[in-house]
Amino acid sequence: MRTDQPKMIYLKDYQAPEYLIDETHLTFELFDDHSLVHAQLVMRRNPDRAALAQGAALPPLELDGQQLELLSVKLADVDLSEGDLSQNGYQLTSDSLTVQPTSETFTLDTTVKIHPETNTALEGLYKSSGMFCTQCEAEGFRKITYYLDRPDVMSTFTTTVSANKQAFPILLSNGNLIAAGPSDDSQRHWATWEDPFKKPAYLFALVAGDLWCIEDTFTTMSQRKVTLRIFVEPENVDKCQHAMDSLKKSMRWDEEVYGREYDLDIFMIVAVNDFNMGAMENKGLNIFNSSAVLARAETATDAAHQRVEAIVAHEYFHNWTGNRVTCRDWFQLSLKEGFTVFRDSGFSADMNSATVKRIQDVAYLRTHQFAEDAGPMAHAVRPDSFIEISNFYTLTVYEKGAEVVGMIHTLLGVEGFRKGSDLFFERHDGQAVTCDDFVKAMEDANGVDFTQFKRWYSQAGTPRLAVSESYDAAAKTYSLTFRQSTPTTPGQPGDQKLPFVIPVAMGLLDAQGQELPLRLQGEAPAVNTSRVLSVIEAEQTFTFIDIAEQPLPSLLRGFSAPVKLSFPYNRDQLMFLMQHDSDGFNRWDAGQQLSVQVLQDLIAQHQKGEPLVMDQRLITALHTVLTDESLDQAMVAEMLSLPGEAYLIEISEVADVDAIHAAREFARQQLADNLSDALWQRYQANRELSKQTPYVAASEHFARRALQNIALSYLMQTGKPEVLAAAIDQFDTADNMTERLTALAVLVNSPFEAEKAKALEVFAENFKDNALVMDQWFSVQAGSTLPGGLERVKALMQHPAFTMKNPNKVRALIGAFAGQNLINFHAADGSGYRFLADLVIELNGFNPQIASRQLAPLTRWRKYDSARQALMKAELERILASGPLSPDVYEVVSKSLA
Repeated sequence: MRTDQPKMIYLKDYQAPEYLIDETHLTFELFDDHSLVHAQLVMRRNPDRAALAQGAALPPLELDGQQLELLSVKLADVDLSEGDLSQNGYQLTSDSLTVQPTSETFTLDTTVKIHPETNTALEGLYKSSGMFCTQCEAEGFRKITYYLDRPDVMSTFTTTVSANKQAFPILLSNGNLIAAGPSDDSQRHWATWEDPFKKPAYLFALVAGDLWCIEDTFTTMSQRKVTLRIFVEPENVDKCQHAMDSLKKSMRWDEEVYGREYDLDIFMIVAVNDFNMGAMENKGLNIFNSSAVLARAETATDAAHQRVEAIVAHEYFHNWTGNRVTCRDWFQLSLKEGFTVFRDSGFSADMNSATVKRIQDVAYLRTHQFAEDAGPMAHAVRPDSFIEISNFYTLTVYEKGAEVVGMIHTLLGVEGFRKGSDLFFERHDGQAVTCDDFVKAMEDANGVDFTQFKRWYSQAGTPRLAVSESYDAAAKTYSLTFRQSTPTTPGQPGDQKLPFVIPVAMGLLDAQGQELPLRLQGEAPAVNTSRVLSVIEAEQTFTFIDIAEQPLPSLLRGFSAPVKLSFPYNRDQLMFLMQHDSDGFNRWDAGQQLSVQVLQDLIAQHQKGEPLVMDQRLITALHTVLTDESLDQAMVAEMLSLPGEAYLIEISEVADVDAIHAAREFARQQLADNLSDALWQRYQANRELSKQTPYVAASEHFARRALQNIALSYLMQTGKPEVLAAAIDQFDTADNMTERLTALAVLVNSPFEAEKAKALEVFAENFKDNALVMDQWFSVQAGSTLPGGLERVKALMQHPAFTMKNPNKVRALIGAFAGQNLINFHAADGSGYRFLADLVIELNGFNPQIASRQLAPLTRWRKYDSARQALMKAELERILASGPLSPDVYEVVSKSLA
């Protein structure tokens, strides 16, 4: 904790390191009540720094280090003591060790004592469930030993780990195992690992524990055989096969799509229960939150299976986009994360339904990243400054960063993008580089100029793209005029923001729903019915010729740019696009736009105190979708899903939480009542197939269960006895967690108190020994929008399965309540806000990363009515005044109040 104000770090102040580390040799001695870390660093002065004047002394070497007890320092084989740098001394502060090199090449040896057993922040080396493990990204390595803890210092690593062989029979680190054996002490043993590929310290990993593994092999495209191992605690060894299958699919896909082959002899994954993130791509030794590895039909939902597949792929893909080529500094974080999210999205699209994957990605982006762009923590994909880098593992860096890469892919096409990525890897393998280097490779490989495009990396905020049309029947021309603008964000006034390059994929439909050939003035006769327009000016018009009748535009197909698009569609036009658009994403989006218009009518009626009356066109449109058995069932499930309350809040000028909740609940009831026969028919048919078919984690089965479950959630609104009986039967007899958890959720949100209580009790009893399943039990109850939500959450915090020390538990209960149960969290008396502020203050004391991430719902206080604004702001001020704050929490709170 700090009592002084943390300092701001700026991209403009970047300087290359004064010294480099060529070799890192580490020895860890792990004990129950402490650990010793011996480090030998083979170093040299950076030749890229300015040459020294004749006779000038070398600059001092300042190494990063926090929470370390220094036991010894040796520079060039000379023992140092604390004191004058010029007299074989060293200087020590709470976060650095400084020594004075006397030659341009030298070795530095240090020994430190650390305490993993009391490390609750879960950064550096810590103990989780009796297992030693590390998390070094972004700046955790400085809590292990004194080092140049920055991504542009890349070194080879040789690591020896020693520990009690009975308690820690498995000793792992990065690279290939080169030696192992018993220690002089008969109760201990050791293992030495060597990673031949240079890497920054944030990619270092160590694991020691009593672990079991499943093993497989993968033969690469050059016929090298790679050993694959997934390590877990013994009771979880039967939940790893899906992750192993996902890994092998990822390796093959990366070879086929990007030409990237794995480089070490072994690839390992370790599942850890206590982990701040989803997973970490440490070279050759990925450490995962157990929720991102363990998946079996009985204990993990379809969504969890897909999440495991996506995260395994994401971390594996980092082997090239993040490890072999890494980022020069943390401002370039999207270089590796945005590119890798784009890659894992492409993989998931190929493994499942590409359209549904795109819908899910965009729905998440619009609801959450657009909100981030409009809030106090808004920043560019490549930010200009930060106080605490951990706060910038954001949706902007990851998801918007992926959209920026996706726009490059759209502009260059599949072949052009592959040429650019091949050049990027060839040019920068083994280097720490910038977002500019990535874009330059794309430019050079394709002979294009992306100077204007790079504004996506430097300008914050979500661009608004307003589109108008005009049709000249006599000339048979049709014009679309695009006007782009970007709102003010912290430190970036809107009137100073320059136009972006916005790729708009589009088509034109005639009155029969057929797509028209697209030919701009001055072009040869058209054959394509879909094309990409590059909008590069603040206002720009495109005129199509040979258009025989007034067309209906289909704009931003596939969501080709992360913008807020507005076009004056009426409701009949939106229904027409839902039925006829050849782009699956835009069919869904037309339905979402229609739903938003209908819901906004209901919101206005509620605010005026009028009876709620729903536009029947939405019911008609969704009935058509529901009864069309030719459609992908996963697509039907997505189209039946109304826009969420969080999205409706995001698109409101002033969010009326009560009116939004009332309107959406009324619409759900109307859809349930009017579509009950079609929903019941779909539900029964799919449920019968589920009973007859063993569980398979495959896209067709995911789709069937998705439609079955959304049908059940609507049907439960009717309160019919046969639906209650069906929900209880599904809960009791399902052979998979997807169906069982949905049945539990609809019961929990129903008025059937006895049945609800029994189901919750049975579920908890059946899964009391499975931490991840109990997390789902917590989330279902935390997310229930029935009255009394806060009291339920407070009671659940006393449950034996809950602990504030485990990030998964915090996210499952507190995160689900504050982030999803909006009607209860935003209670008019401010009780939800007080509750969250209390927990942030508590978490700040032992896990600052998790504390800062729980703050997000409070940071958007300006979005609400004046009474709620005052209550939320008061809680932020109370956090700020609560005592010493971590840089993580201080940055979020201070920016939220600025």
